[in-house]
Amino acid sequence: MSQMITADLVDLDLSADTKEAAARALAERMVAQGRVTDLEGFLADVAAREAQMPTGLDGGIGIPHCRSEHVTEPTLAFGRSAQGIDFGAADGPADLIFLIAAPAGADDAHLTILSSLARQLMNAEFTTALRAVDDAAAAAALIRGDEAPADGAEEAAEAVSEAGSGASAEAAAGDTVPVPGARDAEDAGAPAGQPFRIVAVTSCPTGIAHTYMAAESLETAGREAGIEVVVETQGSAGFTRLDPAVIEAADGVIFAHDVPVRDKDRFAGKPTVDVGVKAGINRPTELIAEVREKAARGEVTAAAGAPASPVERTGDSGEGYGTKLRKWLMSGVSYMVPFVAAGGLLIALGFAIGGYKINKAPSVMDHFVWTQTDSWAALLFQIGVVSFGFLVPVLAGYIAYGMADRPGLVPGFVGGSIALTINAGFLGGLVAGLLAGGVVMAIQKIEIPAAVRGIMPVVVIPLISSAIVGFLMFVVVGKPIASAQKGLTDWLNGLTGTNAVLLGALLGLMMCFDLGGPVNKVAYTFATAGIAVSNPSDSAMKIMAAVMAAGMVPPLAMALATTVRGKLFTHTERENGKAAWVLGASFISEGAIPFAAADPLRVIPSSMVGGAITGALSMAFGATLRAPHGGIFVVPLIGNPFLYLVAIAAGVCATTALVVVLKGLRKQNPEGAAGESGGAIAAPSEAKQPVAA
Repeated sequence: MSQMITADLVDLDLSADTKEAAARALAERMVAQGRVTDLEGFLADVAAREAQMPTGLDGGIGIPHCRSEHVTEPTLAFGRSAQGIDFGAADGPADLIFLIAAPAGADDAHLTILSSLARQLMNAEFTTALRAVDDAAAAAALIRGDEAPADGAEEAAEAVSEAGSGASAEAAAGDTVPVPGARDAEDAGAPAGQPFRIVAVTSCPTGIAHTYMAAESLETAGREAGIEVVVETQGSAGFTRLDPAVIEAADGVIFAHDVPVRDKDRFAGKPTVDVGVKAGINRPTELIAEVREKAARGEVTAAAGAPASPVERTGDSGEGYGTKLRKWLMSGVSYMVPFVAAGGLLIALGFAIGGYKINKAPSVMDHFVWTQTDSWAALLFQIGVVSFGFLVPVLAGYIAYGMADRPGLVPGFVGGSIALTINAGFLGGLVAGLLAGGVVMAIQKIEIPAAVRGIMPVVVIPLISSAIVGFLMFVVVGKPIASAQKGLTDWLNGLTGTNAVLLGALLGLMMCFDLGGPVNKVAYTFATAGIAVSNPSDSAMKIMAAVMAAGMVPPLAMALATTVRGKLFTHTERENGKAAWVLGASFISEGAIPFAAADPLRVIPSSMVGGAITGALSMAFGATLRAPHGGIFVVPLIGNPFLYLVAIAAGVCATTALVVVLKGLRKQNPEGAAGESGGAIAAPSEAKQPVAA
């Protein structure tokens, strides 16, 4: 670093009392040395960078820095303040101030040296020596690495020298090279055996200082904890990807960044902590502990290439309120579905084994005989009832989660539980989730003193938001919602004749409109809400049967159509038709998506007609279903199973006939259509939750 800092660029008695004055004093030294051509222009660039994020760090360090077209060569100026200057650090003023100036087109070698300095700032021995040095030339030599501040700092000084000698030559952007600094278990200070392994990515807007300081901080904390931490710095000195083998072997991931992580999919499927870059500098031990806790819980991100979770898709910038509201509601529904599937099927199995009177059985805690079938039936039923009891709280909790992330979970679950307590049911859960998310979002907008921010997520927000949501649910909105829920239930129980048939037709239309999309989910959720009690009404079970029957129609109809009139379909569609038999029989409506995507104007209306016929007939026949699932697996649990299958067959035949007629009116020959020679569109083959239909 011989050309970056000299004694003339050091001020050991910096008299400035503000960060702006400090930057100006140090910048004037750069101007005097010919390193900066336009003082005001350069200071404007420094201020712009400071506005992005305060550059103060814990430990009394301020590092104002920027890239600027007014800088002739990479330069570093150092100032030491007796009274301290506020650079926005949580622990108070900074007494060590480093002004880093990089040209707009600085070369990698110089930037690597600057990044090495940033890492040195995480070395307590280095900063202690800077506070004790009494000569400007000695301070410059210390920063350059010409003399080591103490035994423990020699390695840091050597690292700086090595960086300046061309270590960055291998750091060309995008190259995959062995990871510099990767340690084995012994070097990391870990106990005997395989240590917990973490990979991390650090990045900041400028890519000069915070990126590398966060990396050093995480690595140091890892060594102290006996954890192997390997960091990829996506900074200005080049982007060197971690070796894929290192990522594959990692037990957890930490993202400490203020700009998007590049090639983020490489880290998918692992426990992940995602924070700002300053958290990586100031709280490395907490981040390591958090990622270990996530690993212990088995909490991982979505696998690479998989669609984002509902929560990850919520609140995108530029979306309208209606779109956001739909995503928030779908977030709650998506997390509720596994409880519906598990609870409903367990209840259904209990009924199948022990009969419908099994709901009157005593608790299996008091009476369970290993050799009695009824005891096992009662066990399944009672486990299912407990699982079903989570439906409304989970719905509310994850609606709030979709709105406000993790801080919304506590008030959301509390509000959902209150909805059950006051008999507000499914509607109460929807309202409680929206209230909880809104309250947390409002609290998060309040400016909070720095001293209190640390306890906000775990104490203040859960306490205040739960109290507010509880008050609103118990005192303000709970009773009207409970009355509305009771009115809806009474209306459903009173449906007979034509009204019931019309409702079945409407639900059938909804199930076949978007093949697993939001409208489909609304119909499904409406049905499951009716049976989410230990003793659902006959009307609720008829609605459940109608919805499940209609959901089977589109894929079965497409399979039948490709069988009876294959020439109307491409080779790809005929291949998909073979899979659609199984998917339809398993109640996976997505089996029809390849057909709908290729020809929506013919397939979707045809499917809706068949779904409406099936739903209406199922209601007219009085078919009932207690399980929140469709397909051939639940036929033994159907009330009036023969007529239920007749309803499905009628809808499938209607859709098949209509789609064949509509496709027959086309002039073009599908055999010549694009895609004939291509591979078949992959139909969903993986196991799905029943709501996927």
